[in-house]
Amino acid sequence: MPTDEPSEAFHVTTDEQLRAVSNLTRHRIMAQLRFAPATITQIAERVGLAKGSSSYHVRLLERAGLVKVVRTRKVRGVTERYYAMAARSLVLPTPGEGQPDTLMRNVVADLEAAPADDERYVRLSHLRLTDEQFAELGARLEALADEYGELSDPSLPDVSLAFALFRPAARAQARGESE
Repeated sequence: MPTDEPSEAFHVTTDEQLRAVSNLTRHRIMAQLRFAPATITQIAERVGLAKGSSSYHVRLLERAGLVKVVRTRKVRGVTERYYAMAARSLVLPTPGEGQPDTLMRNVVADLEAAPADDERYVRLSHLRLTDEQFAELGARLEALADEYGELSDPSLPDVSLAFALFRPAARAQARGESE
């Protein structure tokens, strides 16, 4: 277990941090470290990487302040480091106009890589809501995610939950036309 509890949220603010979280491999490494610390060898096995690649990606995450060493131990004369997330959650900056939403791109990549025969729930709904309804739905979705986050048990299989509640660009804007 970590020697000290991670902070509640880490706000990604620098270009180095944004580059670190934008990479799909590092996104998957951070997902592995959410519930329990792991060594480079354990991370490599869980993510399906060579140890050298795992070490490289973890070093970048550590340099960006996203992961940290929480425990060390000597194994046959070698110091083994256990890494964990520096915070319980990451807060990414809102992408600028025309910039990709890094988090959602990584989520879609993870969804596409998930076994097709596993149970999954994917749904797209188009709604028309007042500002108050929009805010209420967002708060309810976040509360539901938090509620189930509290129930998470590291001994159970990983499950990913992603949601995006947003107002799409107007059709003319989306096609690059003037209104």
